[in-house]
Amino acid sequence: MKPLSLLIVDDEPLMRLSMSDALKAVGYDVQAASSGTEGVEAVQKRQFDIVITDLRLPGTDGLTLLQTCKQVSPRTEVVVITAHSSVETAVGAMKLGAYDYITKPFQMDELLLIVDRLAKVLALRQENLQLKEELAGKFSFQGILGKNERMRAVLEKIKLVAGTDSTVLIVGESGTGKELVANAIHHISPRKDHALIKVSCAALPETLLEAELFGHEKGAFTGALRQRRGRFELANKGTLFLDEIGEISPVVQVKLLRVLQERQFERVGGNETIEVDVRLVCATQKDLKKEVAAGRFREDLFYRLNVVQVVLPPLRERQEDILLIAEHVLHTRSAHMNKDLKGFSQAARELLLRYSYPGNVRELENMVERAVALGRAQEEIQPWDLCGFQSCPYLGGSPQDSCGFCSEGLTGAARKEAPTCSLSMARERFEREYIVSVLDRVGGSRTEAAKILGLSRKALWEKCKRYGIPSGRNGAEPESDED
Repeated sequence: MKPLSLLIVDDEPLMRLSMSDALKAVGYDVQAASSGTEGVEAVQKRQFDIVITDLRLPGTDGLTLLQTCKQVSPRTEVVVITAHSSVETAVGAMKLGAYDYITKPFQMDELLLIVDRLAKVLALRQENLQLKEELAGKFSFQGILGKNERMRAVLEKIKLVAGTDSTVLIVGESGTGKELVANAIHHISPRKDHALIKVSCAALPETLLEAELFGHEKGAFTGALRQRRGRFELANKGTLFLDEIGEISPVVQVKLLRVLQERQFERVGGNETIEVDVRLVCATQKDLKKEVAAGRFREDLFYRLNVVQVVLPPLRERQEDILLIAEHVLHTRSAHMNKDLKGFSQAARELLLRYSYPGNVRELENMVERAVALGRAQEEIQPWDLCGFQSCPYLGGSPQDSCGFCSEGLTGAARKEAPTCSLSMARERFEREYIVSVLDRVGGSRTEAAKILGLSRKALWEKCKRYGIPSGRNGAEPESDED
């Protein structure tokens, strides 16, 4: 791997040499400059990963160098050096985009620690970019991830239908990504340069939905103080996405049918006939055929909407996509939160694959984002990070009080339904549960528990740390002792 490139800008020869030698000794590619002017010339000629600069420099000062660096190479991170009396100036530099600052005098280890931390952030950022490129090339299309066979078929259908003006009906459970499909259809269609207008039909009552779709004239109803164009007008030449189309009332169904048949309508309270050229994409989690049979949805409208149907499978039926999506969210959210995480532990991966995801992809994304927020830097994501419950059974809580995610991974019923747990994981799970039960029996005393378990206090402490078992009476690390 190519070493990170660093530029050191400092007018004190001894300080400049000391920093250069220390950073070169740990493997960085270091270049030095003795003034702000030299530093500006250097960043204009070459792109550095990190620039370390004193704020007080002859000629061009450190703040000017910082601003120049951010203009020329936005991805370059800058660390500023300042005296104790100029900390406010350093804070100002942070507002201008500096990554961190260090105050003189400082130990070289302090600087090395900052650079090491920054190097890990840059590595994570690069890994994230590479992952995005890989996903974009192989398993991603317009933000939709999937290597499951059914999802690949969905993506192919999207590509085929996008170039037409056919009405599309997207069917799938909540959280499966219906809006992403609508976005993809619009953004690769000939209408992509025009508006994509979205309406949630379930969020508005009948009267408001009608006015929202078709617009209204001034005075059409109480509160209509001026004329307003509806979503159909706003979407002219573009695409209109109607989410939860199964929720619209019979009155709105009639008006929508007319628009689809004649491509024209009147605003609420108006007489002027308005013609539109709109591509309609609809989505529903209801079975519209059953709604038609029950008399709640017009049969003629259903056939008008159901020209091309795209069915999104629930996440539980595309298991090979679970870790793909989870890893993608982990990398993107880690970069956003500036966290260096080592990925998912084996136990967390097993649970991710075992869970049924009633909330589908949306629930998985929320789980992973929560895990990133709760996860500890430089460590792996654990099951308790994913569920975020204090009563998580992996932390000694009751499965009945947890979120259902971890309890599904622990209950015997879940094991019978989905016996995909590896032998090593089953062994670790039993060991953890048994240690928790022994600790409960002895009131949390690790000395007593160690005697019962036939372990040294040190060995028990290490197992408790590994499994995330809460600290005992004092929570301190025990001194080494003989087994």
